[in-house]
Amino acid sequence: MSKIVMKFGGTSVGTLDKITNIAKRIQNEKEKGHDIVVVVSAMGKTTDDLNLLASKITDSPVKREMDMLLSTGEQVTMSLLAIQLNSLGVEALSLTGWQAGIQTDDVHRNAKISQLNGNKINEYLDGNQVVIVAGFQGISLEGEITTLGRGGSDTTAVAIAAAIDAEICDIYTDVDGIYTSDPRYILDARKLEQLEYDEMLELANLGAGVLHPRAVEFAKNYKIPLRVRSSYEETEGTILKEEVDVEKNLVVRGVAFESDIVRLTIEYEVPFNGSLASIFTTLANNNIDVDIIVQSIVEGIKPTVSFSIKKESLSEAIEVLETNKKTLGFTFADFEVGLAKVSIVGSGMVSNPGVAAQMFDRLSRENIPVKMVSTSEIKVSVVVPQGNMIQAANALHNEFELAISR
Repeated sequence: MSKIVMKFGGTSVGTLDKITNIAKRIQNEKEKGHDIVVVVSAMGKTTDDLNLLASKITDSPVKREMDMLLSTGEQVTMSLLAIQLNSLGVEALSLTGWQAGIQTDDVHRNAKISQLNGNKINEYLDGNQVVIVAGFQGISLEGEITTLGRGGSDTTAVAIAAAIDAEICDIYTDVDGIYTSDPRYILDARKLEQLEYDEMLELANLGAGVLHPRAVEFAKNYKIPLRVRSSYEETEGTILKEEVDVEKNLVVRGVAFESDIVRLTIEYEVPFNGSLASIFTTLANNNIDVDIIVQSIVEGIKPTVSFSIKKESLSEAIEVLETNKKTLGFTFADFEVGLAKVSIVGSGMVSNPGVAAQMFDRLSRENIPVKMVSTSEIKVSVVVPQGNMIQAANALHNEFELAISR
């Protein structure tokens, strides 16, 4: 029998009725002869509600205790689904992340999976049981409960698929696949039948919320076929693979955008030596992710380095920089909020020069100011005023004719 992993997100398990519907879907797959592992998120907005409860006590809750709190959300879902499946006559049992053998590093609130032994899960599968695993969580070497950050259940699902050598990992969501852009804001966005791992990895890192970037990394590294499907409709969805065999002539394959970006600028009195590495090493050691970096050294003007971070990391970044100000050698730090990042992605960009120029030209014609730029072989990102984010995304989607199937 083939092994499959089915992952259901928060909106898919938001009510008891939805859990019942999912249980019937799992039952149908089981009756086809598959060995099934199910990974679940917390119901609906449970994680947000738990965060809100903690915020009513303090603005700075201890991260260890937040992991203890937030990990309970997925455990509620897994237990209810197991109860429902057993009531339908499908033998099932639920496992927390640590019971399933998911070992992580010791970074609370944003841990990474370091090891996953699939033997225990395989034992239950050999007993013809459906195994339901709580996503988003694991246990560190020190025995501490950890969580994997937003979207971590995707990562759990793909990691399990790799550990048990599953035939495919299906990610069930409230959309029926991956689109050329977010269809809630880009009205002519079109569903893609296939997408390359690298393209999806860029889109995920650049704000497309359909899949967690680490999940895509796992799928790419272990060559796990990854499919995004609807929780409510029987559709094929979008499959991720090493190379796509359709729409080869599309240079740009998607437009992603992300709000609440902050540009942080550090100023020096004199040209600096080696401190550029020190800045980003210090931030990295404090688990602060930095994206676009712009260095400016012009004769007669004080040298600066600017970089973009997410708004949620601003206060911590400022604190880290101020604490290490003397060591890092800068004199002044400032930040600009109210920004957004808009990106175009496509593996065809490697062999098609002029894509960035076309992007900048269209943004200029739309009178949208570009504040920062970042490029790679298969993407170009710009930071723009947040008020222009949706306008820019729609304009670029139109510019590269993504609504047209080829």
